[in-house]
Amino acid sequence: MCGIAGWLSFGQNMQTQRDTLQTMTETMSKRGPDAGGLWIDGPIGLGHRRLSIIDLEGGRQPMLARRDDGLEAAAITYSGEVYNFRELRTELKVLGHRFESHSDTEVALRAYVEWGESFVDRLNGMYAFALWDLRTRELLLVRDRMGVKPLFYYETADGVVFGSEPKALLANPLVPRTVRADGLRELLEMVKTPGQAIFAGMREVLPGEVVRFNEHGSHRRRYWQLEAREHADSVEQTIRHTRDLLEDIVQRQIVSDVPLCSLLSGGLDSSIITALASKKLLAAGKPNIRSFSVDFVDHGSAFTSDAVRGTPDAPYVRDLVARIHSTHNEIVLDSAELGDPALRSLVVQALDLPPAYWGDMWPSLYRLFEQVRQHSTVALSGESADEVFGGYRWFHDPVAIEAQTFPWLTSVTGKYFDGKTLFDATLLNQLDMPGFVQDSYSQAIAETPVLASESTTERRMRQMSYVNLTRFVQTLLDRKDRMSMAVGLEVRVPFCDHRLVEYAFNIPWEMKAFDGREKSILRAATRDLLPDSIADRVKSPYPSTQDPAYEQALRTSLAHIMASDRAPVRALLDASKVKHTLDRTVGASSPMHERMGMELAVGLNTWLTEQDVTLDL
Repeated sequence: MCGIAGWLSFGQNMQTQRDTLQTMTETMSKRGPDAGGLWIDGPIGLGHRRLSIIDLEGGRQPMLARRDDGLEAAAITYSGEVYNFRELRTELKVLGHRFESHSDTEVALRAYVEWGESFVDRLNGMYAFALWDLRTRELLLVRDRMGVKPLFYYETADGVVFGSEPKALLANPLVPRTVRADGLRELLEMVKTPGQAIFAGMREVLPGEVVRFNEHGSHRRRYWQLEAREHADSVEQTIRHTRDLLEDIVQRQIVSDVPLCSLLSGGLDSSIITALASKKLLAAGKPNIRSFSVDFVDHGSAFTSDAVRGTPDAPYVRDLVARIHSTHNEIVLDSAELGDPALRSLVVQALDLPPAYWGDMWPSLYRLFEQVRQHSTVALSGESADEVFGGYRWFHDPVAIEAQTFPWLTSVTGKYFDGKTLFDATLLNQLDMPGFVQDSYSQAIAETPVLASESTTERRMRQMSYVNLTRFVQTLLDRKDRMSMAVGLEVRVPFCDHRLVEYAFNIPWEMKAFDGREKSILRAATRDLLPDSIADRVKSPYPSTQDPAYEQALRTSLAHIMASDRAPVRALLDASKVKHTLDRTVGASSPMHERMGMELAVGLNTWLTEQDVTLDL
């Protein structure tokens, strides 16, 4: 994994902007701590920071490809992994291409030289890259199908500025640190509009999109989107095919020239990936997988079930470790330390945004990944299985299914994603938050592909699946990417393999829940790998601390904000609501939505202050 940055300006020679390009590139140094490079050719400058994963010596970037006559054909700055690079390399060699490295980067570059823009259809992986064609003087920005790897851009009068994270773009004086009403709406609500970045004028390359820039302007093209197709397989065939896909996916994603591990929660998804990786590694005569789990001091003895988390993770983690004999490490975090303003500052720096929803999960992920990185450079994760196979509670809640809004904003889960509780009512009315949510939801439903033959129930469940796969999952992938790459750790997400996503999207809901449980197909396809305790476990999200010490740290930070005349977020808050919250007793009596309100208020203040952001409402 790596960080990329660049600037295309047809009106100037980028040699005169070398210092700016270097500054942009260096903002990506945490994503790529191992090496850096800068390549300039007339109007284009490509920057790269490398985290070495495959071909440690030969994969340096930016990378150039030459034609048979020795002339330069294309240059690339690339972030990610192409998991089918070996097959593509073999095919390209048959077609006459000669390789100077064993890296997947060179395979992607050579594939473009051979097949042109259609080469993206052949890639299997998670990636975001910029490719400059020296023959046509065109720039391509490309993002993987599920949007696992980020890529932002800002169009200028004569070109574009781009990078893996907003901070790379913001290091260019052309890009303003301004947030307007549409950006603030995205921050205040658990709704992510595809392609919309928070900063004014900034966009994200959409998942499965190519954006092409030349002297005539820009052109955007989706090379992949979810499609509705008839599902002809029986239940038994569907279970078998799901297992076959998972076997192949994990086999591809354990390829690494650096230490690899798995993130194990003891839930169904992470346990499947860990067990399959263990099986594949041992079959190849390699050491067993190293696994990592996270817990909080005294969490096991003091755990209390709630509407979202019914059981602690630790007993289930131990069950799988006993089954597969992985080399296991349990990372135990101090809840009070997670509220440390210095740690929150690190999270904001990594994210370029305020850490709002899930609160303590941002700093806990940061600390978890920080410790994992001491042992491994690549980690496998079970992320996204719930979106792919319908695992969340809202997939099975009649209230959420019938509601004409995003399902995670309904029922019991809605309070966990409401960070607006402390904000001024006049501001919220000005922003028209209900209208924003409804417009965003209507857009998602209008996009959803359907089959004419589908029943009303099947169509509704397909819509539920679509909004989760195109809206909700992106927030989780963004969180995992920023927190892991902030410490130089690559996290791979096997359940985001587009072949599996396409297949599962078209499994009828009646079949997906054939035994009345969530993720029925996935359970049946992998039950032989798991202890019964895990195969039958009810969905439990990433753990959140229940220690009052964390909430107390939040309250202390919020109190300091309210006592300061210079705190920028104060103007956005309702002082009476804040006082009411701070006067409450710390602990179980504090409603979850009030804690989320404190999270967003404190995080937003840190962001506005430290990132020098201007609100233009």
